[in-house]
Amino acid sequence: MDIASIREEFPVLDQKVNGHPLVYLDSTATAQKPRSVIEAVDHYYRHDNANVHRGVHTLGTRATDLYEGARDKVRRFIHANSTAEIIFTRGTTTSLNIVAQSYGLANVREGDEIVISPMEHHSNIIPWQQVAKATGATLTYLPLQEDGTISLEDVRETVTSNTKIVAIAHVSNVLGTVNPVKEIANIAHENGAVIVVDGAQGVPHMEVNVQDLDCDFYAFSGHKMCAPTGIGVLYGKKELLEAMEPVEFGGEMIDFVHLYESTWKELPWKFEGGTPIIAGAIGLGAAIDFLNEIGMDHISAHEQKITSYAMERLSSIEGIDIYGPKERAALVTFNLNEVHSHDTATILDSFGIAVRAGHHCAQPLMKWLDVTATARASFYLYNTEEEIDRLVEGLTKAKEYFGDVF
Repeated sequence: MDIASIREEFPVLDQKVNGHPLVYLDSTATAQKPRSVIEAVDHYYRHDNANVHRGVHTLGTRATDLYEGARDKVRRFIHANSTAEIIFTRGTTTSLNIVAQSYGLANVREGDEIVISPMEHHSNIIPWQQVAKATGATLTYLPLQEDGTISLEDVRETVTSNTKIVAIAHVSNVLGTVNPVKEIANIAHENGAVIVVDGAQGVPHMEVNVQDLDCDFYAFSGHKMCAPTGIGVLYGKKELLEAMEPVEFGGEMIDFVHLYESTWKELPWKFEGGTPIIAGAIGLGAAIDFLNEIGMDHISAHEQKITSYAMERLSSIEGIDIYGPKERAALVTFNLNEVHSHDTATILDSFGIAVRAGHHCAQPLMKWLDVTATARASFYLYNTEEEIDRLVEGLTKAKEYFGDVF
């Protein structure tokens, strides 16, 4: 990978923040957008702006072709069997809520169990809390190992014949833990349960094959993989999606409407009520083209190199706590002793270094870590070792500023 050439594709990186060249280390929250994605969205609005699936005029046909073309790009990117299994949504949160509200409420009963983990993002906790409350089911948590990983032995002990749903993150947005989704899916299926995977931190960073993983549902967001905000994907096995009822009703998702009853369109459109996120889907298609051109294997290799370097450099700082396993995805979550993460992030921002600070929408995990908040530096295909050096320099200056606590 030619990182210099790749960085040139991201206009936002060519700026100064607080008088310093920007070091963007917050891609786990949202990734930056390459020029080709920006131009694809711009071109749609300048030349093809029309609603999809409705008009027979030229602009409507072009818009529909671009929108459905993006769906097929997603299908191929995650190796789904059919475009009928690719639902466009507003993002991972919406996708997970669709599964909870449609599949969960219809298939979970009192006495059943829903198994999740303490490392989940709130969007993969709260929907299941609501399903459990509505149905009388039990919400059961997988235990975590000391390093923030999940053991398959614990999965086998926790998932039982009473389990109807297992919901798990592919990658933790705090710990960087890469969960053994394929093996967990195996255990879930052996017990008659379905597995729902939060892939928000998986798809942008690694090759994902939903058929090989044998997951029943897989949710992810476009904005974390160089696409615009407001577009996401729900993958579901066709037979499951066909049996589910839509959760949003109106135009686009209907077949026939009568005075007292209606019928729904076939997949995937029965879950896409109203005018869809057309520009976002087109931007997602362009982002997939961009990532494919570089190669997900090259992106993963580069991220592993950057992450290893970051772990080595950050570990050398006296008075720093780093959370999560040694083998991890492209992020490092940490705290400087006795310094609140917001203060750390503020000092870093004064040097043009953007990191995340707070509970990262993972408050149960913060409680498990016995902290109120953490700082997180996350990496993507455009980050460099020199930027890690800038981060270490910034943290050293933060330590000097808060010197009395060290």
